[in-house]
Amino acid sequence: MFASFAPFTETTPATQIECCEVIDAVRRKAGFLPEVQLAYEAEIKTLWVTIKPELKPVFTLQLLDSLGKIQRAIIALWGQPEQYHRSPVRFLAFRGAGPFFTLGGDLDFYLDCLAKNDRAALTEYARLSIEGAVLNAGGLNGAVITLATIHAKAIGGGIDAPRSCNIMIAEEQASFVYPEIKFNHFPITAVAILSRRMGPRAAERMLLSGEEMSATEFMAAGGLEAVVPAGTGESWIRKYASDSMPMHAAKTALFSAFNRRAGDLRGELEGLGEIWTDCMLRLNPAAISKLQRIAATQDRMLARVYQRPAPAGVGGAH
Repeated sequence: MFASFAPFTETTPATQIECCEVIDAVRRKAGFLPEVQLAYEAEIKTLWVTIKPELKPVFTLQLLDSLGKIQRAIIALWGQPEQYHRSPVRFLAFRGAGPFFTLGGDLDFYLDCLAKNDRAALTEYARLSIEGAVLNAGGLNGAVITLATIHAKAIGGGIDAPRSCNIMIAEEQASFVYPEIKFNHFPITAVAILSRRMGPRAAERMLLSGEEMSATEFMAAGGLEAVVPAGTGESWIRKYASDSMPMHAAKTALFSAFNRRAGDLRGELEGLGEIWTDCMLRLNPAAISKLQRIAATQDRMLARVYQRPAPAGVGGAH
């Protein structure tokens, strides 16, 4: 099912495009890509990105950077209108691995930034989050359909990256929760991303309550395109890609049109990024201590799940 291709260069003739090594082409263009794995299925012209953070299942700065590099590489290689018919990537699909999809933002990184009063690092984290969401929502400037499948618990701001895709589904055992309000915090992109899908009132209720939703409840609120049986998320995406191939051009155009109709996502998110950074830097010592305790709790939970020792002194500001 997974295809192997001959080496690809940007000057490869269109008639030879199916013989390319797509993953090598993306890696050469993108450079070093930590915390992700790539796979390609030629039959459905789908590039799979498996999200695999190395220490915790959180959206680290390195992971956000890798995801952005992949997006920009596809645009650079095959994103121009005249390259559409020769592009081997029509679908960009994200998936996770392990007992959690995500625990959300990188609390250890946040704590380190707060200890150093490092506004620049927090701003860069927000910028990468925003850029990834904008490119997903726009289908990489109309070049692909972006999809995500959620197989397990998704917590906090890490929900927003897959939800920024054109299509997001979840397996029935998945669940969704934004607990940030409980520690005086909010996710960078959630207000804009959720409001586009669920409407502002439903998004507001979810973000302010901090209550967990099952996959079925999240779909009923407008957060998902489908809920599928356990273990079938990737199969659903494969069928969607196969069924959508004959109408791919129309679907990408419609997704782009609806994305524009919904307003200036980039401008809205950039404003939210500034608010988020200011909010983080305003956290008082009590709120920072709470973040430290949550980070420590994450480590203890992961130590139990993965049966590994928790780091000594975890959760403190570095």
